Amino acid sequence: MIFVTTGSQKLQMNRLVKAVDKLQTTISEEIFVQKGWSDYIPVNCRYTDFLDSNEYDKMISECSILITHAGVGTIITGLNAKKPVIVVPRRNKYLEHVDDHQCQIAEAFASKHCVLRCDDVEKLKEYIEKAGKFDFKPYKFKVGNIENTIMNYINIFEK
Repeated sequence: MIFVTTGSQKLQMNRLVKAVDKLQTTISEEIFVQKGWSDYIPVNCRYTDFLDSNEYDKMISECSILITHAGVGTIITGLNAKKPVIVVPRRNKYLEHVDDHQCQIAEAFASKHCVLRCDDVEKLKEYIEKAGKFDFKPYKFKVGNIENTIMNYINIFEK
């Protein structure tokens, strides 16, 4: 099963939901969509608006591929579950977000070969095929300045 999630941002991502709904007619693997605030209703895919955290984690653990917006939490969850992740960043020009910061997030992960970045939803089938052959690299979490800053701040109040 391919799991598609648009996250919980209070803006639609109809572009992705429509594309995977159309894609379901051309592939045999089931696609399940968590469509969030999108108002497009899939006719070919199983879907829900939102999942609770247990259902969400179960979908990620059971999926063969995760297709997601460029939400850092979702990307990291997919990577931690060792799933192939295809990232479709939300775009301001489609009224999916207030700016295009998700493009930078998608590129940051894609440049490390942790995910595949797909900007053209019409090419999702190609990306799904590519995901089966792609050498995904694990994301390396670095302990650094932010962690030290937080610990120093906490230590101030413990004294």
